[in-house]
Amino acid sequence: MSDHATIVPRENLDFGLDGDIPKYWMDNDPFKTRFFDAMSTLFPMGEKFFITSVREFKDQITSPKLQQEVKDFTRQEAQHSLVHRQYNERLKKQGVEIDSINDQIENRLFVEAAKFTTPVQRLAITSALEHLTSMMCTSFFERRELLDKSDARVRALYAWHAIEEVEHKAVAFDVLTQVAKAGYWQRNLAMLTVSFGFPLTVSKIMNHMFKVDGFNRGQRVRMWAKGLWWFYKPGGLFMPTLSYYLAYYKPGFHPWKVKEMPSYGTWLQTFQRTGDPIAAGNALHAAGQ
Repeated sequence: MSDHATIVPRENLDFGLDGDIPKYWMDNDPFKTRFFDAMSTLFPMGEKFFITSVREFKDQITSPKLQQEVKDFTRQEAQHSLVHRQYNERLKKQGVEIDSINDQIENRLFVEAAKFTTPVQRLAITSALEHLTSMMCTSFFERRELLDKSDARVRALYAWHAIEEVEHKAVAFDVLTQVAKAGYWQRNLAMLTVSFGFPLTVSKIMNHMFKVDGFNRGQRVRMWAKGLWWFYKPGGLFMPTLSYYLAYYKPGFHPWKVKEMPSYGTWLQTFQRTGDPIAAGNALHAAGQ
């Protein structure tokens, strides 16, 4: 992978989400599955927030290159929102209160945030969340064992999302630092804020899903104990990405200084050859360590 990937909007992809995807599509494990499902519920409003935050500064962008990157970033994020809305319809049929979740997230991002934050602060939050997303891409798709026992269709959906997050990972940061002129402390305060707020939000949605699934309080406590160990144990889901996370706090940081997803080229070549996102997702998975 080069130091700077090309942002390529990909539209009208078919992941077979209308098929017979198992309820617990990841290793037949409710906790692991619902972690990814909970993130999916956040993406439609989250992507809208990212687009809005960046576009608030579009009239101030003078670089033709950055102007084009913002356009391509917007197209990619819009597609992510569209596909995850389709995926979330599955969850709605399972009893998950998707409409309520959307309303709550929309109120938080577009009503409360508008009252209590500035456009620069909202862009800083977007930049921080984009970094966390790229960090998770590293964790999920460079370690084959994490998604080995997963439904290929859902895995392909997240693989495509991950690839495009890597391609546009610097756009919000560049607008934040080059156009909005945010300083070191402003961007890092936003990172600290989302580092606590994002997992708490995901956890709340997961717990709602567990209740919908019929797990009682004792079962949920045991699931959380086992799941948190999976998250944070040495060699678990997140600990190997700690250095990637901490890189954001370094003076002089830029997203393209952090290397990740060496198998990016494998996904790209497979998709260009086949036009099939599921085949590309399988190839990316097979290329993991």
